Amino acid sequence: MKFIPRNTAVKPDDVLDGLVTAVIGLDEQLCVTSLNSACENLFGISRKHAIGAPLRDAIPHWAPHEARLRGCLDHATGFIERELRMQRVGDEPVTVDCTVTPFILGKKPGLLMELQALDRHLRISRDELLLAQHQASRELIRSLAHEIKNPLGGIRGAAQLLEREYPDSEHREYTRVIIREVDRLQNLVNRLLGPNRAPQKHWLNVHEVLEHVRQLVQAESSTEVAFLRDYDPSIPEVNADREQLIQAVLNLVRNAMQAIGGHGSITLRTRTRRQFTIGNLRHKLVILMEIEDDGPGIPPAMLEKIFYPMITTRAEGTGLGLPIAQYLLHAHGGLIECRSRPGSTVFSMYLPLEST
Repeated sequence: MKFIPRNTAVKPDDVLDGLVTAVIGLDEQLCVTSLNSACENLFGISRKHAIGAPLRDAIPHWAPHEARLRGCLDHATGFIERELRMQRVGDEPVTVDCTVTPFILGKKPGLLMELQALDRHLRISRDELLLAQHQASRELIRSLAHEIKNPLGGIRGAAQLLEREYPDSEHREYTRVIIREVDRLQNLVNRLLGPNRAPQKHWLNVHEVLEHVRQLVQAESSTEVAFLRDYDPSIPEVNADREQLIQAVLNLVRNAMQAIGGHGSITLRTRTRRQFTIGNLRHKLVILMEIEDDGPGIPPAMLEKIFYPMITTRAEGTGLGLPIAQYLLHAHGGLIECRSRPGSTVFSMYLPLEST
């Protein structure tokens, strides 16, 4: 907010720029007559280039709504719309509460638009729900693991005693089956629990982690998969557990490999985000690592469930890769999100810098 000294005449633009609500003024041709700093920040535009230009050109997010705004001018009526979602090609969507009011500007009709940004509030609610669900599933798994591991130990011990008492090959075959299956269930429970140690943090370059995973996956697979890299070289080093970060990225890249079925492309991307919210915490700087594949996409009904254990779209899948990756990022104060449509599934890993 601007500081205005006492005894200084207050200009209308100063008042508008002091608001956290984005404000846009339009004339009868739907050209921009004024806008404030909050509007510049919300849509990523320049006031210098926007004023005087048609709204559809100045703020392309509004192009699909031009007919509705024209109707407001023609009938001198306004409207209020909650959680209006707008998007410009190539940009992240913007969600706002919108109020449009007709007014008279120099004896000519115009429109006053007030926009309250909701993306941060929606993200806080979504992230808090995701983190709460993750924590609840972790507690449930720990309780179930305790109840399962105790009888498994008893079954294994009993099978070993039988093996000693009946050492002949016929009985040994049955006891070996019991011991082998008990060990398999024990490993499954351990995988459900995930790593049992706190992150051992050291300064590292996230691009080295991504390249290590890329080389590892390419060496494992003989399929025709193109790996595209879109890195931001200005990203600073982060204090994190290298092995845990590799495991989280590896789980996501293997998931992408399975999604494209051995034919397609996977993009590894890095960016930074400033003043970014994870859960209810605002971070000055966050590293964004994205793994994108061009597979068929995740069904919308599954998107809300994919981070739960044992949830998978593949018959041969265990449904543990994504929950473990989420747990590892959460241990670093970060979070994984997913968006998907046919031809583009993106897993976004957010890792805060200052909390590490």
